[in-house]
Amino acid sequence: MEVNQSNTKDLGNLSIKDLFFKYVRFLPVFLVSVAVFLLVAYLYLRYSTPIYRVGGTLTFKMENTGGRGDKFNDIFLAKSINDVQTEIEILKSQPLMERAIDSAKLQTNYFAVGKIKSLNIYKSCPFRLEIFELDDSSRSFSLNVLFVNNEQFRINKEKNTFSLGQIFKNAYGVFRLSKLPGVNIGKNKEFNVTWSPTTMQAGVYAPMIRVSPKIAGSNIYYIQIDYTNAQLGADIINNLMREYLKASIEDKNVTINQTLDYINQQLSKLETDLDSIVKEHIALKKKYNLSDVDAQTKNYFNITTDADKLINEQLIKIQVIDIIEQYLKNAANNFEKVPSSLGVDDPSVDEQVQAYNRLQAERKNMLANNIAEAHPQVVAKNQEIEIARKNLLEALQNVKKLTQTVIDSYNSRSNTAENRIKSIPEQLQELLEIERKKDSKLYLLKFLQEKREETAMSLASTISNSKILQLAYSTDIPIKPNRKGIQLLAIILGIGFPAMFIFFREIVNDKINTRYDIIKITEAPILGEVGHSYSSSSMMVSKTNRSMVSEQFRIIRSNLQYILNKVEKPVIMITSSFSSEGKSFITTNLGGVMALAGKKTVILEFDIRKPKLFAGLKLASPNGITKYLVGKSKFEDLPVKVPGFENLYAISCGPVPPNPSELLLDSRVSELFDWLRANFEVVILDTAPVGMVSDAMTLGKFADSTLYIVRQGVTYKKQILLIDEFYQENRLPKISIVLNDVRLKPGYGYYGYGRYGYGYGYGGGYYETEEGVVMSKRSSFINWVKNIFR
Repeated sequence: MEVNQSNTKDLGNLSIKDLFFKYVRFLPVFLVSVAVFLLVAYLYLRYSTPIYRVGGTLTFKMENTGGRGDKFNDIFLAKSINDVQTEIEILKSQPLMERAIDSAKLQTNYFAVGKIKSLNIYKSCPFRLEIFELDDSSRSFSLNVLFVNNEQFRINKEKNTFSLGQIFKNAYGVFRLSKLPGVNIGKNKEFNVTWSPTTMQAGVYAPMIRVSPKIAGSNIYYIQIDYTNAQLGADIINNLMREYLKASIEDKNVTINQTLDYINQQLSKLETDLDSIVKEHIALKKKYNLSDVDAQTKNYFNITTDADKLINEQLIKIQVIDIIEQYLKNAANNFEKVPSSLGVDDPSVDEQVQAYNRLQAERKNMLANNIAEAHPQVVAKNQEIEIARKNLLEALQNVKKLTQTVIDSYNSRSNTAENRIKSIPEQLQELLEIERKKDSKLYLLKFLQEKREETAMSLASTISNSKILQLAYSTDIPIKPNRKGIQLLAIILGIGFPAMFIFFREIVNDKINTRYDIIKITEAPILGEVGHSYSSSSMMVSKTNRSMVSEQFRIIRSNLQYILNKVEKPVIMITSSFSSEGKSFITTNLGGVMALAGKKTVILEFDIRKPKLFAGLKLASPNGITKYLVGKSKFEDLPVKVPGFENLYAISCGPVPPNPSELLLDSRVSELFDWLRANFEVVILDTAPVGMVSDAMTLGKFADSTLYIVRQGVTYKKQILLIDEFYQENRLPKISIVLNDVRLKPGYGYYGYGRYGYGYGYGGGYYETEEGVVMSKRSSFINWVKNIFR
């Protein structure tokens, strides 16, 4: 975890230039990734079903609370609304969608069948399905239509062939396909025709409807739908808006028709009563042969008549109040609107009647939107209606009491006049009484006729509380899939996925890859770098070899001068953190370049546990270090001359002992080094890994310098901390680092010395081509892939 945190910090410290060169080597990977994602985007765009958005606009007429208008406005102007949200829910409701589907006959859908997808072709279908009979109208069905030629087809891949215009029968019912005029269908064209009941189809379309304000705070609303066929979507929206207007008008006309029925019933009754009074009046005049009376008598009777007329007006008002009270007290009308407040000319009663009717309308809208009667909203609305009913009954009682007071006043005036005409003959008084009844009935008849005309005019002039501002129209531009957006997303993903992979790979990478990885952990000097060798031989250097690896060992030989200073016969110890980091390879070739410089050099195989040096040189010796240490060999028997070199010798480790650590503590080791210094100019020790065993620590006292081998892509970064500890505490003599097996990794900033590209690279004529480097294009590509993901 500490290494990962260090990696994250190091990535943050890199400059833009560093990051560019770090990732530029993955350019082919990015290009391939982008190409793959663009191909996926193309296939998606090619075979996905497009979705089109169509919609119209509708405006609602809001309630005006500014005061009461005149009768003309009450009759001819549309009733407004005060709950837009309720109207929106009605627009999105399934019952209204069912009306729209029935009006446009949208139960049948037509699909063109392709190799991969099927498209809804709606009115573009070259034929129409006529349904004569359905076996089960509550179940949907699908018919597969395959045209054998321009006139004949098969149904559901059956063998029977039918002709266009021919009636056929199957398990679903009786049908006929009719070809549209001027259309050529063609051969082997396949279609799917589906039919669904209105309820089921409405259940599909209704949830797709969206209603939203066009401008915040305005009464103009968008009614939209997203569907696979733009023309079908436009027809759904347009029919939905038209049916909404019709439904709102029908809802208003229900109340008006109730009022009109009541007036007609009362008029019929009044006409019957009036006919009886007229007949009685004529019969009485004939019976008593009555003529005009005295002006004074007539005046008294006029007073009485006027009083009776006013009393009748108030009695009519009481009758209307009684009718409304009976209507409200009738349990059957608990959830019905009050027909009208006819004749009750009282503002408070009018307002409460309107409030009561509005609550009833809101409750019906809830039920129309499939809200159950037991739902808390409906129960709450029922309670509001009951409170409004009680308030209205109380207001009617107050008006009734006030009206009765007025009647008592007029009765008093009438009684006074009647007392003054007591002298009028009984016959004349009887006649005047009949005339007074007739006048009362005529007045009530005229009043109800006026109300009937007003109500009939209101019925004829009813308009909706909303208006269609713009119908929905078909469009050729889909909203899904978004071509540019998907292509851009493909490019982003094509770059993002490999970038993310590389980024996390760098974060979790805890191995050494560059000089920079070493420099940021330890201050120990880096003596040099050795590139990757493609040769099968462990000895790379020779007099005639000018390969890059050979030259790098010569550079290390030169750099050692600055480490050893003026040590005449240096002992150089080579160690590492663990096995497989290339100690034996470095030891072999460093000994070679020292010998080529004319110095008598000996390399010792002091990695007693896992000796590899002699095996790499393909040498064999019956003697070795372990035999010498146990007294079975002499100094002179140990060195073996390395073929091809005049001044290079090697000493084998000998048989692997059971106690190598204790063996190295023997005093004969010191004698061996004294003899080596006396007989050789350069002594190089190939020791065991210092990170695993203590052999190198034991031999360190005999060495003048320590070369610590770090292998690219193998040595862990945390092991550099061990090197830094040895360097800071001087536990090993003059530690310097050799970075081994360096491969060319463009993007890490260099190949050779320095951080930004100073040093060596392939080509340019400086080096010979190393044996094994020439490869086929295929193997070169494979190695390149392995290299960048190493």
